[in-house]
Amino acid sequence: MSQSDAPPGFEELLAAARHSACHLEMRDAYGVGDEADDFAHWELTGERDADPDSPYWAPWVELVARTTARGVTMRRARIVSEPVTAYIAYEHAGTSVNVRAGESVRWLPRRHASDIALPGNDFWLFDRTAVLFNHFAGDGSWTEPKWEVRTEPAVVRLAASAFETVWERGIPHEKYLP
Repeated sequence: MSQSDAPPGFEELLAAARHSACHLEMRDAYGVGDEADDFAHWELTGERDADPDSPYWAPWVELVARTTARGVTMRRARIVSEPVTAYIAYEHAGTSVNVRAGESVRWLPRRHASDIALPGNDFWLFDRTAVLFNHFAGDGSWTEPKWEVRTEPAVVRLAASAFETVWERGIPHEKYLP
């Protein structure tokens, strides 16, 4: 497949979004490389980088700001086991930056998700027209390919239904205590 035939990636889909970008996270731990140093520091010290202008956060904060300035609503929902893992506690400690950047974030304890039809992978849903599924290995690292984009109506409906149900049941970030 040539570069021009490659499916769109996250940034391209987000740039094309006109109304909404919704992210559903369902893992209790991730092991992606760009977080490794920050997570290790947090595990050692309990201190989390919460500076939206830091080199770690600034690219994401700027991307969210550009996106929401266009009128796109960004929502993130996380299904988590309780008691939470160290990684989820780490995520929670940094989520204030996501919220300040313009995302709305909710948390759903896994025990409240048993009756929800969920896709097998984390995903981003764009304008209820495209789903980007993220692919992770058992240790939480990215696999190859990192993602797949699906636009079939049944797949989009499943993702939209799953996200909205999790969102409705979820606890707003400012009220969730891990």
